[in-house]
Amino acid sequence: MKRVFSGVQPSGVLTIGNYLGAIRNFTKLQHEADCFFCVVDLHALTVPQDPAKLRENTLNTARLFIASGVDPSVATIFVQSHVPEHAYLSWLIECNTYFGELRRMTQFKDKSARHEVVTTGLFTYPALMAADILLYQTDEVPVGEDQRQHLELTRDVAIRMNNRFGQLFKVPEAYIPPKQAGGRIMSLQNPLEKMSKSSADPRSFIALLDPPDVIRKKIRSAVTDSGREIRYDPEEKPAISNLLVIYSLATGESIESLEERYAGAGYGKFKADLAEAVVAMLEPIQRRFAELSEPGVIEEILASGAERAEKIARETVARVQAAMGLAPRPQRVKAQS
Repeated sequence: MKRVFSGVQPSGVLTIGNYLGAIRNFTKLQHEADCFFCVVDLHALTVPQDPAKLRENTLNTARLFIASGVDPSVATIFVQSHVPEHAYLSWLIECNTYFGELRRMTQFKDKSARHEVVTTGLFTYPALMAADILLYQTDEVPVGEDQRQHLELTRDVAIRMNNRFGQLFKVPEAYIPPKQAGGRIMSLQNPLEKMSKSSADPRSFIALLDPPDVIRKKIRSAVTDSGREIRYDPEEKPAISNLLVIYSLATGESIESLEERYAGAGYGKFKADLAEAVVAMLEPIQRRFAELSEPGVIEEILASGAERAEKIARETVARVQAAMGLAPRPQRVKAQS
């Protein structure tokens, strides 16, 4: 089976955009590939974090993946910092990555412009991302447009090190998920922007753990287009088109069928029904999340995942150490009594 790696930062919040656009695809992909899903807590440290909140968010992000349908008995789910080889290989990759390559990363330029203090970790973040991927001899990586440049760097470094030291890594490809109706899930307040949990306006996204009344309120306040016609037309009616996409993905009903059903109904009825559809979609996820919040449940799952991940990661690191000329750690010989 091909191997797939995906990492998600521990914000503790995942949106219906994350779920409908990615995670639901992962629940199918886990039966077609050897999947590694990692909560990348080391990446979160590139900007200041509250330690207690980071720990809580790390566990909650893992819970949300499982509650959304990723099966820990099928896929490997673990926390990045639980496998020290991520940080170790990152240094070896940094020593084979050029300063100019990292300086050209557009995400570094964007993020550094938004922070008063810019850490070295933020600059070398792409090398750690490359280590995450290359540790597991990954075949494919699900990436959005904002991460494609990082994957290209990962490929370049893998090829460079393979040419210099021998065949150390597989060269990963981008995983392109099946195309969903309408494409990306957009903001409820600005349908020209992608739905994002980092938005300053919490009304712009629906989180997987939002209570039913909050979901209803957010959908009631979602912006609409001029006129009252419920029609899928991303150019002329981007707001209603986005809501139609959410409705279709939440229920499995085609956009064409929804257009027919709500012809002449107006936005109020449409939004009210959409809210109930989203509430119904998230109810089993929220119930499963509560079960995973029982003491010790998620910790046991993550311990098991880390053991499997670490075994593969150690094999990769040992191969790279030997190829780069690092002396193996000697085993002490016990004195004879």
